[in-house]
This record gives sequence, C-alpha cells and structure tokens, in this order.
Amino acid sequence: MIQEKKFIKFDYNYMMENHIGSEGITEKDLVAVKTLQKRAVAKLKEDRIANTGMLGWLDLPHNQKSIVSDILSTAKQVRKAEHFVVLGIGGSALGIMALFQALCHLHHNELNRTKRKAPKFYVEDNIDPERMQALLDTIDLNKTVFNVITKSGSTSETMSQFLIIMDILKRTYGENARDHIIATTDENDGNLIKIAQIEGLKTFFIPKNVGGRFSVISPVGLFPAAVLGMDIRNLLKGCLDMEKSCRKASISDNMSLAAAVTQYIMYKKGKNISVMMPYADSLKLMADWYCQLWGESLGKAKNIYGETVNEGQTPVKAIGVTDQHSQIQLYTEGPYDKTITFINVENYRSTITIPGGYEDMTSVSFLSGHTLNELISSEMKATEYALMKNKRANRTITLPIVNEYYLGQLLMLLMLETAYMGYFLEIDAFNQPGVEEGKNATYALLGRKGYEAKARELRSSKPKSQRFIIG
Repeated sequence: MIQEKKFIKFDYNYMMENHIGSEGITEKDLVAVKTLQKRAVAKLKEDRIANTGMLGWLDLPHNQKSIVSDILSTAKQVRKAEHFVVLGIGGSALGIMALFQALCHLHHNELNRTKRKAPKFYVEDNIDPERMQALLDTIDLNKTVFNVITKSGSTSETMSQFLIIMDILKRTYGENARDHIIATTDENDGNLIKIAQIEGLKTFFIPKNVGGRFSVISPVGLFPAAVLGMDIRNLLKGCLDMEKSCRKASISDNMSLAAAVTQYIMYKKGKNISVMMPYADSLKLMADWYCQLWGESLGKAKNIYGETVNEGQTPVKAIGVTDQHSQIQLYTEGPYDKTITFINVENYRSTITIPGGYEDMTSVSFLSGHTLNELISSEMKATEYALMKNKRANRTITLPIVNEYYLGQLLMLLMLETAYMGYFLEIDAFNQPGVEEGKNATYALLGRKGYEAKARELRSSKPKSQRFIIG
C-alpha cells in the first residue's frame, strides 16, 4: 500500500538570530547566499540532465520498477532462510543497518520465527577475526543466505569475507554453494561481477553513477530490506515525493536547500561540527549513516579548481535521551562550534503508560499517569529549548511516524542537503581521494601486485621514535 502524500517537517527557528542572538543566522546572511543557492540548484539540474558525475541516486526513485519486481521475487525465496547475512562495509552496510534498526523490531533476531516473519539478520561490516568467528559460531550454514555487496569488487574487507565464506560453502556444498550467496555489484566492471559469472551467482547491480554512500535506495539497500519484509515501494515513493518537492531555488519551497543553506551559513560562522541526534532508538543508526554521508562527501582537501581548501564539517552522532546524560553538557556549555540536528517523532509505534506508586516521593510520583511517549517528547523539547537559551544553534526534523515512506523522505532530504552543500563549498561531494590513500597503502602492505612503488614509499617513511612509545 502506497502511503498518502504528507511531509516530514524541518524547523530551523533555533538557528536564527531572533532566538540565539549573535550566534544565529541573520536575514542579511540569508540574502547574501541567494545567488549561491540559485547557482547550486541550477548546477544540480544541469549536471543531472547532462548525466555528469555521480547523481544517479536522484533517478533511482523513478527508474527501478523492473528491478524492484526482481528484488521482491528473489526476496520471497530468501525469506525462507533462517539467517540472512550481508557482507559489506561503508556504503554497502550502513544504509541497510539504518533501515533494519528503523523498520524492524528492535529485538528482531531474538523473536521466534512466527513473530519476526523474516530471517535473523547480520551485517558483517568489519574484519575483526573474532567477529567473523562469532558469526560462524552463531549461524546454521544449511539455513543461511549471504549477500556480498561491493561495487568495485576490490574492497579488501568485503572480498576477504567473501573468500572465507565462499571457501566454506564450496567445501560444504560443492557446486550448490551458489544457492547460498547473492552478489550485488557493478554490472560490467570489477572483480565481483567476474566471480559471480564464473560461479553462476544470482546478481543485482549497482548503477555506475551511484556512489556507495548514496546507494541505500539501490539494490544495495533495497534487496536486504525486501528480505526483511520492508515495503520498498513505499520507501522509494517517499524518496520520489521529497525529490520532486526539492527542485525550486527558494528555501521556503525546498526543504533540502533550506537545510543546506542553514548548515553552510553556520559552517562559515565557525560551526564546524554537525551533531545528528535522533530521539528514537529506531533512528539511532540513521546518525551512523549520516556521518559517512556528510563526512566522506564534504571533507575535501581540494576544491573543484584544484585549490587547497581543506573543507568539511565534522559529523557526530548522538541519541536522545541517552546522550543528554553524556554529550549535552558539552553542547550546552562548551565551545560555540556545533550545530545540532534533532530528529523528532510525532507518533511512536508503541505507547507505554507509567504506573502510579511512591506518592510520598514527589520527584518520582509526578511521572505517574504520563506515558514514555510524553516523557521522551518533553525531554527533546526541553533539550532544544535549553540549547537555544544558551545560544546554541539547533534545528529539528520531525517525522509523523517511523515507516518506509517517511524514511524515504528523510534519506532523500539528507542526500540532497549533502549535494547542495558540496555545490556551495565548490568541492566534489561524490569522490573520496582521502580514502584511496589508505586503501593503496593496505594493498602495498599485503603485497598486491602493482603496488610495489607504494610499498617502497612505506618502507622509506621516517620510522617511529621509541621515545614516544610507552610500555
């Protein structure tokens, strides 16, 4: 069932001067960036029409009808498994982890099969050997399907996991190993597509013009989501409606542009840390996904003209109300170097009433008769207010309820905000040269052919001094 058209809300009152004084955005600031925002909207449209760069994620809500049908058909079969495991890292893992946390039961794997109606779900997004062993100790291989996800097919972490799992599957099932593993990768290039063809694996494809951190609404996220029983059509509908609503050059008519403009102005005022703080456990991992999206997209040494600029606003994750008891002290009284984005939920999917008791203890009994829903909402509003009172910039995104449709809107909002911010900063928001250096050094250390020069560079680097090593 497709959700009726309704929108999440974006409130940036507490970013403005009339609420937080000299730390806030002035009307003059908004006027000053109008030319910049018009140029950014025009450039996004121009690049999209010209199919320039990595903007294919904008088209994913429009062009995946047949792909979605294939995904749903395959997912129906995979859902019969007892365990479903994603092998991936970064953009191949964080998006589906966020969707899983948001849309499945918070104790999904602990429910019995009749209640969860989907396989137990695991994402292996690291290469800690103890973690791999723990997975192998947990799953029943006979009842497990793996989904290996890497666009390039050369991601060392993912391919090392794949080699381990494929070796076990082949030793156990021989040619039938293919029944236990599905690949998601580039359709033509890279190692994994070649391996998938050799092994006869069922394969889904990542569009060439969609980068990893923008790929959650491609088969990277959609296939695991469908296996877990999520309504991926509604997810894409939410993305579609948000994308269509964000095409104008006015911040009053374009939510993602307003989000980018407020962050940009604050960044230029010295707010170089962006905190994402959802007030719902279901949205906790949205902050993790956001940290990769914002950090990897905007943290760049060079601008589009080749000049050294070292741009980037550092993303930080928090969770309400838990981090009111840890990080909020810093945000309220520490340096004026942050913006805080709250994610609020109007209607939680459960209601729990706090019972009466201990009436003689007023600091406890006042809670009686209220709900946890009221408590968490009140604490968010109180934190929002306390930060405003202390002249700390904060803004709030409100979801009517956590479901596929509004999650789709949120994903598209944040991806568009990131793209606009890249245009404002005049950097390439879709590459990651800083990540490549570490990858190349890893290849050299492990003796990969073709990286001999990098190995020599590593060997010739200045050695560490024992003076600065203790123990």
